[in-house]
Amino acid sequence: MKNIYVMITVFFVFLLWSISNPKEGFTCFLEIIPAIIGALVLALTFKKFRFTNFTYFLILIHCIILFIGGHYTYAEVPFFDFIKETFQQSRNNYDKVGHFAQGLVPAMITRELFIRKKVISNPSFFNFIIVSICLAISAAYEWIEWGVSLVTGEGGDAFLGTQGDIWDTQSDMLFATIGAITGLLLFSKIQNKQLDLLEINYIKKAAILILNCGLLMNL
Repeated sequence: MKNIYVMITVFFVFLLWSISNPKEGFTCFLEIIPAIIGALVLALTFKKFRFTNFTYFLILIHCIILFIGGHYTYAEVPFFDFIKETFQQSRNNYDKVGHFAQGLVPAMITRELFIRKKVISNPSFFNFIIVSICLAISAAYEWIEWGVSLVTGEGGDAFLGTQGDIWDTQSDMLFATIGAITGLLLFSKIQNKQLDLLEINYIKKAAILILNCGLLMNL
């Protein structure tokens, strides 16, 4: 639990920093609200379903990315302005980091859920279905961005964040897809080790419970 408390503390530190004098208040709200909703869902379901610490860590990293984007807006994150100027890029590409994470983190969340809940019996389609789900999430988010922009007009332009790139939507979904594939390739073994430890802990708890029941029956 110690690691969970540390991650919760880091979450709220970045959240408070993000909402403290942001570049654009409305854009900040739109960018950070998914992280807040996600945190509430995780908190409410914690006792029923606790993810591995590694998955929680990835979720925290994604939340931090959202908080930074909310504070500065994705088109004006200072370090990526520096990269833009240094490498003579046409735009601030911090949003691509966000969309990469938008693929990677949901992929690992979905993977853990699928394994522990035994959702898919045929492992041949396992990674394909996970990547497809992540691509669907990315597409749905693009619809949300489009809808917000239509409803709010200029107020949603910073949230949309195309920066004049006519292929922004397509490249966002591409980066999410790459993120999902990267996560599955790089982090599956790490997640498997965490899942093995979780299973061992469940077995230990079950053994202790059985032992205690046996002792009580002998009294």
